[in-house]
Amino acid sequence: MQIRSVRCFLLSYVFPKPVELQYYGGNRRVLKRDAMLIRVEADNGLVGYGPGEGSEAAERIIRESISPWLEGRVLRDADALRVQFQAGPGIDRKTSHVYGTVEVALYDLLGKFQGAPISELLGGRVRDRIALYGSAGMYQPPEEYAREAVQAKEMGYTAYKMRPALGPDLDVETVRLMREATGPDFGLMVDAHSWWRMGDRSYTPKMIADLARAMSEYNITWLEEPLPPADHAAYRELRSQGHVPIATGEHEHTEEGFLDLIYNGCADYVQMDVVCQGGYAMGRRIFSEIRAEGLRFAFHSWGTDLELIAAAHAGICWPENVVEWLEAPCYTTPERKFMYEWPLASEILASPLVIEKGDLVVPRGPGLGVEIDESVIDKYPWQPGPWSYFTLISPPETHAVTSDHSITWADEPKA
Repeated sequence: MQIRSVRCFLLSYVFPKPVELQYYGGNRRVLKRDAMLIRVEADNGLVGYGPGEGSEAAERIIRESISPWLEGRVLRDADALRVQFQAGPGIDRKTSHVYGTVEVALYDLLGKFQGAPISELLGGRVRDRIALYGSAGMYQPPEEYAREAVQAKEMGYTAYKMRPALGPDLDVETVRLMREATGPDFGLMVDAHSWWRMGDRSYTPKMIADLARAMSEYNITWLEEPLPPADHAAYRELRSQGHVPIATGEHEHTEEGFLDLIYNGCADYVQMDVVCQGGYAMGRRIFSEIRAEGLRFAFHSWGTDLELIAAAHAGICWPENVVEWLEAPCYTTPERKFMYEWPLASEILASPLVIEKGDLVVPRGPGLGVEIDESVIDKYPWQPGPWSYFTLISPPETHAVTSDHSITWADEPKA
């Protein structure tokens, strides 16, 4: 089977009115949400799809480096193609990571050709489902976090993740109210990625240790990225105090970085995003290391339902005591209010994903086992520019955010 074309489509949903969110460090303004749909067509008419990083930088890498390299090549073994690519254009780390998400589309194409689900091409599934946790909770009053947590529970999720940044006292009060509202057996994840991004108002290591100790009273599932991600020594110190389980990983750029987290006592839960951190290849390399150390893995996923199903195929090749969780973003719909609406997230698939009792049931059909609705390409045309901005109180400056969650801020000058 010869690869005829490799194309990618940048997509945007622009909010009718910008979402304005106040937090302890300043203000966050969300203008839109972006995504990418990757389409690989073979000479036999089969088409493979994959999710991509919704950025012009990734689109350019695919258009200028990956597409010319792949087009005309024979697809028999996706792993073999990757090894060849990484010895050439993929020697550049960013290019290699973008290839990792294109590879999802290659696996989808190969699975359709062989009549097998991607999970079977990745080593074979050991289960048919993976636990989801509802993820929302962006900078709102404590009572609203509690309401969202209850709503996630009512939807069948067994856990809910929120993003605290209201100041130390209100952050603890928020966790208390969520636990009171959901009861003792519901999982609560605290994603503290803003605590270290508030300029002069960023929480100190001592404040964070005190917060971890206070939150331990409410039996949270994990405390995520409470410290600058590159400071592995600080994570090791915080985890050694034993207050709460620690999660991190979505900002790691290299396999060596992941291994340092795993083997040097920095985390209880290791996280990775299939779209922007190396795809299936990176995940498969670190899963065995996570198992060897008795740790757990949780997929970071902050995009469309296509991203969810792509990650799930890799996750179900490992038992749940290794790959435990898959993040499921909760967006506002006509029936439910969460952080904001993003209809593209579900409309990219022709049919809804099957979710039972909080688990994503992974189809056994060929490839990803889902049908893509290409009408989203025309319905949600690309709108350039960052999708979100953080404006800090002190120092007074603004930072832009692109869709690549594995970098701290966009590669733009501070405003």
